[in-house]
Amino acid sequence: MNQEQRKPERVQKILAAAGLGSRRACEELIAAGRVAVDGRPITLGGKADPTQQVITVDGERVATNPDLVHFMLNKPLGVVTTVSDPQGRPTVMDLVPENPRVYPVGRLDQDTEGLLLLTNDGELANRLAHPRYEIEKTYVAQVRGQLRRRATRMLLDGVELEDGPARARSVRELGSAADRTLVELVLAEGRKREVRRMLAAVGIPVERLARVKLGPLALGDMSPGKHRPLTGGEIRGLYKAVGLGKPERSAEAEARARSGGGR
Repeated sequence: MNQEQRKPERVQKILAAAGLGSRRACEELIAAGRVAVDGRPITLGGKADPTQQVITVDGERVATNPDLVHFMLNKPLGVVTTVSDPQGRPTVMDLVPENPRVYPVGRLDQDTEGLLLLTNDGELANRLAHPRYEIEKTYVAQVRGQLRRRATRMLLDGVELEDGPARARSVRELGSAADRTLVELVLAEGRKREVRRMLAAVGIPVERLARVKLGPLALGDMSPGKHRPLTGGEIRGLYKAVGLGKPERSAEAEARARSGGGR
């Protein structure tokens, strides 16, 4: 069905389908004045188009469009982050359903594993990838040797790379055994092989590297190669992280509001 031909649905039904609770619970949210459509409070019995209009609860955007999918993948080693690979190597697209078509948000190098988001939610993907939003990425590196205090300070103060300075927001040791150490680093950038290059710049060789968090999204104990759809709460967390909680009204939304649509 063409999205423009969808009939508006009652907002409590949309919210219940989005996992906000039972219809009764969603009606209570609406009655309490906590729900808005395109930035305007909605009343009981109000309708909205879940594919075109932005619905918020307490100012946080709710993922209501059933056409949008969001997958978290634990990318294994040896898999490349691309839609198609001319060299015939396995890609992340081999690990998620073919339909609906999704695309990776950012990239992880072939020899880096961990959390990768794939979605057809273009607005969210663009914001997550844009440096303006400074979405934090958390990595765990297995390195050879110890993490010295001087190296930690250098990583926090910033090291000079060939494409400009790079700085970690936080660095901490998670543990060590024999001559190996686990180091957690949080960065707000996502340049190519940035973590490996930063650690190399302070004389620390990386043996293994994984991304374990993307903004508020945590990988958890998912096995390599596995994927799962995000929960409604996880999607709301991502929307909030990139400032999609309070929508900027489009001309179309303004016209709907003036004509009483969505109320």
